[in-house]
Amino acid sequence: MKRQATIARRTKETQITATVDLDGTGVSEITTGIGFLDHMLEQLARHGLIDIKLEAKGDLHIDFHHTTEDVGIVLGQAVAKALGDKQGIARYADVHLPMDETLTRVALDVSGRPYLIWKVAFSQPKVGEMDTELFREWFQAFAQNSGITLHIENLYGENNHHIAETCYKGLARALRAAIALDPRQAGRVPSTKGMLA
Repeated sequence: MKRQATIARRTKETQITATVDLDGTGVSEITTGIGFLDHMLEQLARHGLIDIKLEAKGDLHIDFHHTTEDVGIVLGQAVAKALGDKQGIARYADVHLPMDETLTRVALDVSGRPYLIWKVAFSQPKVGEMDTELFREWFQAFAQNSGITLHIENLYGENNHHIAETCYKGLARALRAAIALDPRQAGRVPSTKGMLA
């Protein structure tokens, strides 16, 4: 069974189409109009081994908020759709992701019950042209729409680029492990309830 999905979202603020292949090789074609967000989503694809094709057009003349949040919504929905009933997945994973002076911990549960714990602080208002406050918005939108319980904590770090990047790479590596198919599950849903929701 192919774990692939395409989601399109059209509002007065954004027009976004995303296609994901959860069993890909990390190939990405991403255009959001926000250079740093493109860079982060390329990291998500490459280190999560998820093929992502995403095109977003948004009201960037106002600010980056609507586009950033809606990209998180669409990617989250695409991941949820591609996972289907989650048969055979590992479900839980965590990772400590280092990048030079920075270390970030990401733990997640592909539970069907969305929740975000965000313990990440930035010392500057922007990375490149992107507002650092928008990173939480993206992760909140992604967690809510993918149905994932997601805990992210930056343990230490100084460089704001590194802090943001470890959050995305940490999500990539943890998600890769959690959605991996476990042959010992023999196609079962990893819950005593018989479903994840």
